[in-house]
Amino acid sequence: MLGGESEIESGPVCFVMRLTNLRETILGRRTLSPLVRAQMFSFESLDKSGRALCLGETAVHQNQVNRLISNLRKRGIKVTALHNHWLKENPRLMYMHWEAIENPIVFARKTKESIAFLG
Repeated sequence: MLGGESEIESGPVCFVMRLTNLRETILGRRTLSPLVRAQMFSFESLDKSGRALCLGETAVHQNQVNRLISNLRKRGIKVTALHNHWLKENPRLMYMHWEAIENPIVFARKTKESIAFLG
C-alpha cells in the first residue's frame, strides 16, 4: 500500500522503507544516500481491539512542512517531531515524525494520502 520494501522478522514489528525522489546536495555534493531519501514506517503488534502503535518518518523540503503537517493532522495523526539533520544542505530539509494507535491498514492509507503530494 505504501510502496517500498517491507521487512518482517519474527517479532512484533513490521518495518517498511521506501526511497523518495529528493534531489539534494550536502556540502555542495549531490547525495543519493538513504539517510537523506528514506521514508520509514513501522507497525507493531495488534492489541485486542485490532489497533497497533504505528509510526512514520520522512524528509521534506522546508517549504512542504506545513502542508504535510496539515495533511496528517486532518486525518487524526499526531505529528511528534520536526527537526533537521544536516548543515549546508540545499534545498533545506526537515525530518518529520508522526504516530498513531490504530488499525495499521487505516494508518497506512491515511499516511499514503498525506504524503502523496511529495511524489
